[in-house]
Amino acid sequence: MTRKQRRLTLIGTGLGVLGVAAALVLFALKDSIVFFNSPTDVVEKHVAPGARIRLGGLVKPGTLVRGDNLSVKFEVTDGNTSVPVSYTGILPDLFREGQGVVTEGALDGLGHFKADSVLAKHDENYMPKEVADALKKQGHWKTESGYGLAGSETKGALAPSETKGATAPSETKGAAAPGETKGAIAPIGVKK
Repeated sequence: MTRKQRRLTLIGTGLGVLGVAAALVLFALKDSIVFFNSPTDVVEKHVAPGARIRLGGLVKPGTLVRGDNLSVKFEVTDGNTSVPVSYTGILPDLFREGQGVVTEGALDGLGHFKADSVLAKHDENYMPKEVADALKKQGHWKTESGYGLAGSETKGALAPSETKGATAPSETKGAAAPGETKGAIAPIGVKK
């Protein structure tokens, strides 16, 4: 075997091993790469109890129940399926029924989601792209009062006629002013 043949064999073998390693990594991470799962995804995928996931959607109107010691129960919906969520802690100021939310936690054996953190949007016009895409897919996109389910009231959202000169989050260019986080999701306890 000549030097050129040995070199080509070594390069080909190296590329083959690298390709197999990359394929194995991508296959192992295929379910972990998702930023959140919609309630329909959780039901269809039969997520195992105890598996940590992010659950995203809208807080279903009429389901928010506040209990003792900062405990809260509500349902997250994508318009087709709802998943009951329980959480103990301080909720973000913008958390309310009919608004977009992403919760982190795990399902219990009964199909209830036990959240250990709740994320909410910062400004009234922002919704995470993944949540917006899931809502578009389900047919629940931009009601006359802003983002939310048809018939739900979204207090504080600007109606299209009230947004003179405003740009959509996707059209906003440049960075936010110092100390400001426009269009970002922040964990509980992080001040804007």
